[in-house]
Amino acid sequence: MIKKKKIFITGGSGFLGRHLISELKKKHFVFAPNSKTLNLYNYSKLKKITKKFDEIYHLAAWTQAGDFCLKYPGDQWLKNQIINTNILKWWKEMNPKAKFIFIGTSCCYDENGNFLEKNYLLDEPHRSLTTYAMTKKMLLQGAISLENQFNMKWLCVVPSTLYGSNYHDDHRQQHFIFDLIRKILEGKYKNKKVVLWGNGLQKREIIHVKDFIYNMLKVNEKKRNDIINIGYGKNYTIKHFAKTICEIIKYDSNKIIYDKSKYVGAKNKKINISKINKLIPGYKQNLLPLKIGLKETIKWYEKKFF
Repeated sequence: MIKKKKIFITGGSGFLGRHLISELKKKHFVFAPNSKTLNLYNYSKLKKITKKFDEIYHLAAWTQAGDFCLKYPGDQWLKNQIINTNILKWWKEMNPKAKFIFIGTSCCYDENGNFLEKNYLLDEPHRSLTTYAMTKKMLLQGAISLENQFNMKWLCVVPSTLYGSNYHDDHRQQHFIFDLIRKILEGKYKNKKVVLWGNGLQKREIIHVKDFIYNMLKVNEKKRNDIINIGYGKNYTIKHFAKTICEIIKYDSNKIIYDKSKYVGAKNKKINISKINKLIPGYKQNLLPLKIGLKETIKWYEKKFF
């Protein structure tokens, strides 16, 4: 019989967090306070949590999609550094025997590089994403430093853009794939102009949130003190994603307007999955096909908002 773990999660109210909690609760005890019940900026609040955990999943981060990084670089640096330092300190002081699993970002890689894990700390990020990327690099370096001095256990997983059902519906800017779905559905049902940012040639990679979680948990069983990319293995242009969505919902893709004056960020994002391919047999073959995943996500989005 598998031993039930005691698991602590930050960022549990987010998109990934809600799916992860749902999965982990099937087998383990999960404690996932939200930002209203636990202020991660205040270490004295964290220190009041004296329970011992087997694993700590750190998902919380102060960021949003789109041009958010351009608008709030100073706030991003200060807020994420406080959050990350507090959780690292709490891990070391209150739960040093726990394994610390945290989320990295593909923003740390050079958009013209090979997106290999060994370059995560070395690559120069896209200039518009530097602040957020550097806070994630510092988080990894913090975990490495604690390992080196105190022999602590950690795992850093780097996802491509996540998609699937049960995405957030608040005021935050949406990740590109949800932004495309929303705008094209509005074009169909509300007769709004569909205006997408850039020329549509920038490339992106997505992986279904359930595939990401399944493989993250598999990796967690096999690895410690390592960084692992978890991606789909293929990227597509924004125009390709938009056309696919149009085909699924039966909307004329020729109506789409591409605004070349808008911010697009890195021109390419496709993380290298050679490491996880070797670690998990049949990894790529078992991923949900893109069109099936998009159909499911669009159906959920359509039902909830339209």
